[in-house]
Amino acid sequence: MSELVKVVDSLENKISKLLHKLEVLHQSNSKLQEELSALKVDKDKVLDSVSMWEEKYNSLKLANSMLGSNTNKTEAKLKINTLIRELDYCIAQLSE
Repeated sequence: MSELVKVVDSLENKISKLLHKLEVLHQSNSKLQEELSALKVDKDKVLDSVSMWEEKYNSLKLANSMLGSNTNKTEAKLKINTLIRELDYCIAQLSE
């Protein structure tokens, strides 16, 4: 009978340890989920910032091309022609 008690005590002890480890893992998982969420928000902010700076860069590049050399003027003309084509396409879509 004493051997059975030892086995039961051992099992209870192991179960207790496993439950404790499970709780620790749940807490760790929760912390990691929060950290992941925060990092996703940070990533979105960085992507928005990059997008904004790309737009500013393209605007400055276009402005400089209008002031600069013949190659830059050609680039500006091509960009303007592209914008005009996009506007014409949008107008055509609206008129349909």
